[in-house]
Order: sequence, then structure tokens, then C-alpha cells
Amino acid sequence: MAGNSDTVRKTPPGILFIRSIRGKDWSLTTYRYIVLLITFIAYACYHASRKPSSIVKSVLCPDPDKGPGRMPWPIGELFVKQEFKNVDRYGSQSKGWDPFDGTHGTSKLGEIDIAFLGCYSLGMYVAGHLGDTLDLRLFLTTGMIGSGLFVGLFGTGYFFNVHVFGFYLIMQMVAGLFQATGWPSVVAVIGNWFGKRKRGLIMGVWNAHTSVGNISGSLLAASVLDYGWGWSFILPGAFIAMGGILVYLFLAAYPEDIGFPYASDPVANAEKVPNDEESQIQKGSVVDVKDDNSRKGSGSRRSVGLLQACLIPGVIPFAFCLFFAKLVAYTFLYWLPFYLSQTEIGGEYLSVKTAGNLSTLFDVGGIFGGILAGYISDKLKARAITAASFMYAAIPSMLLYRSYGSVSRTLNVVLMMVAGLFVNGPYALITTAVSADLGTHSSVKGDSRALATVTAIIDGTGSVGAALGPLLTGFLSSRGWDNVFFMLMACALLAGLLLSHLVIAEITEKTSKPATSSSPGRNSEAPASQPLLNDQR
Repeated sequence: MAGNSDTVRKTPPGILFIRSIRGKDWSLTTYRYIVLLITFIAYACYHASRKPSSIVKSVLCPDPDKGPGRMPWPIGELFVKQEFKNVDRYGSQSKGWDPFDGTHGTSKLGEIDIAFLGCYSLGMYVAGHLGDTLDLRLFLTTGMIGSGLFVGLFGTGYFFNVHVFGFYLIMQMVAGLFQATGWPSVVAVIGNWFGKRKRGLIMGVWNAHTSVGNISGSLLAASVLDYGWGWSFILPGAFIAMGGILVYLFLAAYPEDIGFPYASDPVANAEKVPNDEESQIQKGSVVDVKDDNSRKGSGSRRSVGLLQACLIPGVIPFAFCLFFAKLVAYTFLYWLPFYLSQTEIGGEYLSVKTAGNLSTLFDVGGIFGGILAGYISDKLKARAITAASFMYAAIPSMLLYRSYGSVSRTLNVVLMMVAGLFVNGPYALITTAVSADLGTHSSVKGDSRALATVTAIIDGTGSVGAALGPLLTGFLSSRGWDNVFFMLMACALLAGLLLSHLVIAEITEKTSKPATSSSPGRNSEAPASQPLLNDQR
């Protein structure tokens, strides 16, 4: 594939169509905005397709002891027209869905979650290497359409009255493999288009796609829940498949894919490319003076091996930190709607539909957390200090939410958003800015060829934790939710402690060399434990 760049390297057809209509090309800055928007939508689609299982948990495995739900205020009046009644497709009262009902229902739901996340984490390591080797646009398109297909197939179990546990297990496992294509690909694309200046803030804002996707997936799944839980999978599945088509039509994985010259730092390179749209066109086509560079796209780059990527300073500590940070974040992602529907809040129980809608406010807090963590890390030029501080702050925030979240709906919302801010902040920072920094570390000469591989190692390791969290919650929740929150707080503590060495290195460097912190020549003499400060310009 690498040897035939003419067939691998093609301008996206949607961009060619727009060029033919406009008669001229866009500037590099405009393309950056387009890349930000398309990758934002793409990964929002990925997360939206992961939410249905958390929304329908209380339908598949309802609590027979829960009292009748009442219209909650003010969330219920905002989102819900009428209280959801748990009925089957024939209109009769349902006690759940075999094989997820009964005393072992929550355990089976936990096994479904780990089937998905286990395959997701294992597939991540392979997907990262492939992402640095294959055409990222086609790779991402295939992953999105495949994900949509198998998410939708899970929902068909409702319409065909399937009660075989193995069917649902296999659907989740294959969906997890396709989902693994997403994160390494989108981070690599962003790293290719954007330099390191203000990377934390840019990626903090961009990483809001995670929370936007969770919110969209929750609202989509809950909106059709009254018509049968199968629709809660089919609609998000169609959503991500449509996103895959958008990626195929309009996403340029590399600047040279559309005629711009490649450089290890696109920000610096921008000064070499005219911003005047007309100057980029000669007789209706992009100037081909950089033909040699423009053919070195995603299909012809030499990738970095897994072992070489692991040896990049900082990759292993952040990977293990993300193991515990993502365990916490994904436990909330998969189990918060179930927890809300099974917990008495202000003397009342929420309906399944309302609990799903209310859980989106955790992700609203997560949006602010990702932006705040990115901004602070840019200002301090200290990724490890920022990530560790947020993880330590997440411990009291979760304790307060568990202790006082049941007092009233208003207090539940406030504490939920605060917990979302501190839980998702470091998770967002590590999976975006940190991964991009390490993927273009000086040990690989600033080349973006390691971006997808490094991202896959860090997020793949984190996804192993993400798989264990929901599984453990499935078992621990049957023994009381206090046990679940104790586990989450312990994991947050471990996540912070794993960065201690990097935190000490950052503090030492700031206190011992304050006058030389911005020296351009520090990359070659920086301590191996502190890779991130040195990449800031």
C-alpha cells in the first residue's frame, strides 16, 4: 500500500466537489476549522453509540422493589412528557428481558460491558499501529460504519425476541473492535494539523466531543425508549454510520492530502503557505509545486513500533494513570443512569428515561473539566501536575456526591456536575494533549508518525481499566453502592499517585530553572521523566 501513493492518497470527494463549485480552494486556516469540526462530530458519534446500554440497563434488569416513579422536578418537566412505563413489545407489563432479568441480571450486564470494553482495549493496540500505516480517512470510515452496524444488530434482539446471552455478547465484542479505530485516528489527525502552541486549550475544547457524544447518545436512546429498547440501539447505530459517510466525504487526514506541504509542526509551516485563497489556485486547481510532499500522506508513512513507542519518556506513567482515571470515568458512563434510577433522590425515584436524561449533566461538568484542565496545563506548562491535582480533587467530589446527592434533586445536579468536572478533566487531558505531545516527542524527531501508536498505547491501557470498572460495579452494586464509590475513590487516588515521579520532576524543574523554562534548546537536555514541558513553544 505504501508503495502506491497514487491509489492510497486521494483528496476527499466532498472537498473536490466543493472546489468544483467554488472555483477556488480554502485557506489552510479554514481547513483546520473543518478538520476540527469533522473529527469532533466523528468522535461524538462514537461516544453516542456507547450510551444505549447504560440507558436500557434498568429496562433489561428492573428493580422489583423500587416504588412507583413520580415526575421529578425540574429535570422531568424539561425532558419528559410522561413517565416511562416498563412494557414489552406486546404492551403488557414487563419484568425485564431474559437473560438480563433475575438475581444475576446486574452481573450479566457487567459482563456485557467488559465484553465490549475488553475487545475495545485490545483492538486499540492494533488499531493504533494500523492508523499510522493506513489511510486514516478510510480507516476511520470503516470503523464508524462497522460500529453502527453491530450496535444496531444488538438492538434487533428486541424485535426478533432473542433471549440468548451469547448473541448480545458477540454483538458487543465485535462492536468494541470497530470502536477501537476511533480515538487513535482522530487524535492523529488533529496532531497532523495543529502544532503544540496552546495544544492543551485547543484539545480541551475539542475534547468536549466526548461529553457531547454522551449527552447526544443518552437523549437519542431515551427519546425512543417508549417504543421498545431495541430502538435505543438502532438510532445511535444509524447516527454513527452517517458520521462515517461524512468522514469519507470531507476529512483530509494530512495537510498534504489537499496540496499543502507537510511539516512536523503545522503551526510553523502555516507561515510558509499563503493564506490568500486565490494564490493557492492556478486554473481552478491547487498549485502542485509541492507534489513530492503532497504524496507523502497517511498511506505512505513509516509507523513506529509498539516497543519503540513505549520507550518514549512519559508514555508508561501516563498510560497506567489513565488505566485508573478511565476506570472511574467509564463507570459513571455505563452505570450512572442505572444508579440514578435505583437511588431515592429527595424522597422519590426517577424513571428510567428521566435518569438517563439527568445523567447527561455529569458530562456537562466534564466539558468544563476538559477545557479547564487544558487551559491550566498550558498556563503552567505542567501536564502531570494538572492531571494529578484533578484526580485528587475528584476523591472528595465523589464522596460528597454519594453522601449528599440523595438529599434533593438540585443538590444532586450540582454535585454531579462538580464530580464530572474533576473526573473527566484529567481523562480528557491525558487522552488528547498529553498523547499528542508524546506522539511528537523529540525522541521521534517531532514527526507525527508515532501519534496514533502512542495514543493507542495510552488509551488502550486506559481502556483495560475502563473495562474492569463497569464489570466490578456490576458485582459490587449488588452489595451496596457504598462499595462502588469506595472503589472509585481508591482508583482516583492511585491515578494521582502514579504521576508522582513526573509531578516531582515538573516541580523541581520549575523551582530550579525558572529563567530557562522557555529556552528553545532544552529538548535535548531535558530529564527523561519530563517530556511535556519541553514540547511547549
